[in-house]
Amino acid sequence: MKLSFSKQDEQFRAEVAAWLQANLCGEYETIRWRGGPGDEHMYVEERKAWERKLHEGGWTCIGWPEAHGGRGASIEQQVIFNEEYARAGGPGRIGHIGETLAGPTIIAFGSDQQQQRFLPGILRGEEFWCQGYSEPSAGSDLANVKTRASFDSDTQQWKISGQKVWTSLAHESQYCFVIARTDPDSVGHKGLGFFLLAMDQAGVDVRPIEQLTGTSEFNEVFFDEARCGANDIVGLPGDGWKVAMGLLGFERGVSTLGQQMLFQNELNEIVALAKRNGAARDPALRARIADAHMGLRIMRYNSMRMLSGGVDDGALQKSAMIYKLYWASWHRNLGKLAMDVLGDESEILEAAPYQLGRLQSMYLFTRSDTIYGGTNQIQRNIIAERALGMPREPRG
Repeated sequence: MKLSFSKQDEQFRAEVAAWLQANLCGEYETIRWRGGPGDEHMYVEERKAWERKLHEGGWTCIGWPEAHGGRGASIEQQVIFNEEYARAGGPGRIGHIGETLAGPTIIAFGSDQQQQRFLPGILRGEEFWCQGYSEPSAGSDLANVKTRASFDSDTQQWKISGQKVWTSLAHESQYCFVIARTDPDSVGHKGLGFFLLAMDQAGVDVRPIEQLTGTSEFNEVFFDEARCGANDIVGLPGDGWKVAMGLLGFERGVSTLGQQMLFQNELNEIVALAKRNGAARDPALRARIADAHMGLRIMRYNSMRMLSGGVDDGALQKSAMIYKLYWASWHRNLGKLAMDVLGDESEILEAAPYQLGRLQSMYLFTRSDTIYGGTNQIQRNIIAERALGMPREPRG
């Protein structure tokens, strides 16, 4: 694992910092530090405009190969970009799912036609994606999906029917990548397909789910014979599990750097608050702030260890299997720390219409961290069985 940066890398850092300083101002000043967990619903149109601005400067998809419009940036340079983005107060990325999940998956597993069709919109910051994985009976157990895909030979189209849930930013997305069962007689991870589906069609119904925060960042999505072309399946019918696991590898890979950027912004806000209201004079709170700082640095170093292997097909290294459990528990604790630093103010809403403050929203949002994306209990099983090679848990 590399922990230092070359002279060339530091020149790249200066380039990133200078561009952000020159551009994250004026009309974009209001979105600095915004768009993190519990705050994703804020300044949506402004953040979409910011995605296009990033593209104009050549700062979207920097880790993609140059052949696909990226910069071919090294892991070190991607780390640097995210560090400087956080330091400048860059807003939460609406293009995150397309840039770090859909795009790399299409590059790794998709056809030339799919790459030419879908990658440019992501690169330009004009087309946004959501993830059609979880279902009411298939949350942590992704292999239990019931959404069906059947091929209509008359129209040469796939018809998708079923329900997805907890679909982040589905109401803002043009496309969704969907795991669906192509073989109705299959069970488990066999007989699945990975589809690229347009959201703006009659067969797609997006219904917001109101959260504890009173906002609706994620949704239920119902598919009623939604259509996609014969060429809009990634790989072959039955390859869905392989592609889906490759995508989860990307989720545990470079995409973690953007997530840590949001975490750093939150921690910075908590530290600044503690200095203003005197909470920093409390030795116990000071120790917890220091512990949060150390935990975030450990998270960064483990990410660099994961990424140093140079895997570009999404394959999960053993070091990546601890990541979800680690960050979810850390972030949940950060939410509690934020409330304790706020003190009595954590239980007060300022004035009508009595909207939650940013740290209050963040705290409520973090209650879900250890559940979505695979519960802590499921993550411990994955670590035990797949990383440590321990006997599998008995199954009925």
